[in-house]
Amino acid sequence: MTAFVAKLVVKPEKREEFEKLQTELRALTHKHEPEAPVYELIRSRDEENTYLCVATFTSEAAFDHHMSIDFHDRLVPPILDCLAEEMDLKFYDIIGEPKRAAE
Repeated sequence: MTAFVAKLVVKPEKREEFEKLQTELRALTHKHEPEAPVYELIRSRDEENTYLCVATFTSEAAFDHHMSIDFHDRLVPPILDCLAEEMDLKFYDIIGEPKRAAE
């Protein structure tokens, strides 16, 4: 499994638009990408314009699929337009087998 964590600093006047776009991307990812078990947007309590986007994928192929799906291509450019600085994107390997909710 693979994961990414993206630190996103948003222009204050674009915060509402950014959250709306990211919420739509999250919902569509959860609905259409079962191989992306986690896709969450987290806002900092200390820096109101700073967010983390955390996503996990069952494989590199699942990540590649996420990057090429139609709604990703539609939503990501306007999300990037909301940013006050370049996104800080880091990739990680998930250690061990994920625990299933039914276990």
